[in-house]
Amino acid sequence: MSEVLYKGVRIRVVEGDITEMEVDAIVNPANSLMIMGGGVAGAIKRKGGVEIEDEARRHAPVPVGEAVATTAGRLKAKYVIHAPTMERPAMRIGLENVEKATRAALKLADKLGVETIAFPGMGTGVGGIPYYDSARKMLEVIREHVDGGTRLREIILVAWGSDAYTEFKRALQDVFKQ
Repeated sequence: MSEVLYKGVRIRVVEGDITEMEVDAIVNPANSLMIMGGGVAGAIKRKGGVEIEDEARRHAPVPVGEAVATTAGRLKAKYVIHAPTMERPAMRIGLENVEKATRAALKLADKLGVETIAFPGMGTGVGGIPYYDSARKMLEVIREHVDGGTRLREIILVAWGSDAYTEFKRALQDVFKQ
């Protein structure tokens, strides 16, 4: 199972490059300083343009648990939602940061009127969170968000690589037992 329909919202797991997603918004698991150096942030900046980082830096510092949106430069998305998972670049984090960042991104997506959003693994790179644990926490927050009512119609978890994809799919099955 790589997709579920939950209360009218399509929740999917795909393997691929988040910078290639054709959605209203993609999520950047940022740091509070909005420095887009490596990992997902670096990829977004390389493909979308340095103006994304320039715009994001004007909001810094953004605490973990809050999120800001910028334009998406040359990306196919309309917005990049920057949801910090860590205070400074390259920090190890705990699952509570994944939970706070995911919740903040979903809340801002609804405020922006976004209907389709793509998330990478939050905290799975330098943050050190295992793929399964991150995906499970994100999906639990997503389920809770949908339960509370949302404008979102599709939420995509984008796994970078087959190992991440396998673990994201397993988390989807565990959280949304059919």
